[in-house]
Amino acid sequence: MKPELIIDAHTHVWPDKIAGLALNSNPVPGLEPRGSGTVAGLDAAMDLHGVQASCCLGIANEARHVDSVNRFVAGLADPRRYPVGTVHVDLSVEENLASLRRHGIRSVKLHPLFQNFALNDPRLWRILEAFGSEISVITHVGQGGDARTNALSSPKMIADIARQFPNLTLMACHFGGYKILDDAEEMLAGADVILETSWPPTLSTLAPDRVRRLIRNHGAERIVFGSDWPMTNPGEEIAAIHGLGLTDEETRQVLGANLARFLQLSPL
Repeated sequence: MKPELIIDAHTHVWPDKIAGLALNSNPVPGLEPRGSGTVAGLDAAMDLHGVQASCCLGIANEARHVDSVNRFVAGLADPRRYPVGTVHVDLSVEENLASLRRHGIRSVKLHPLFQNFALNDPRLWRILEAFGSEISVITHVGQGGDARTNALSSPKMIADIARQFPNLTLMACHFGGYKILDDAEEMLAGADVILETSWPPTLSTLAPDRVRRLIRNHGAERIVFGSDWPMTNPGEEIAAIHGLGLTDEETRQVLGANLARFLQLSPL
């Protein structure tokens, strides 16, 4: 029997020499790393838990690191690793696009908590406008910091972006609102947004019937699996998806088929 297709939309990796520092420099209250954050660590976790491919998300907290982060994640590209680069509002639109194109990157990760800009920042919107349909966006949404940084992203901001940029492929992590799921369900109902499933420390802390209802209300065809490794154990998160009571077809879509379609990944 062919193994089920599992593609992880949400992993973080760093160069070996800084992985430990990077993990410890941006702590999220109440969370402890479950993995090393290294490429070898990710590969081992994928092998152990039957993950065929992972999106490797790069984040530049400061503008001066954008090109080096993009160079690093681009160097990870192979059939099992999909590079997701970074931009920063302190660079011009042209500088951001030049870095992405130079390194052949077609998707970027935004993380307002760490990058210290809001999802409704006009400078970001100019970048998103330039992306058109060429570059897709994966973004953190919701809590994970203090009151000021938590306010830098919200489900309403995601809904506004989706309306303003209908050609943009937009993926909202943590079901569109980490720790603010009620707001996400209300604000993103009917929005043209892909929702990703990670919920550190584990998706199993949410009631399965609530997650199942959310998935079906939004449409299982617009939900993608993400673990947020190294902050979670991918095997536990895959098991949590299987425990939601979805149909076999819904589970197949969520665990891999949808993301393969959205990112136009080659058959694995």
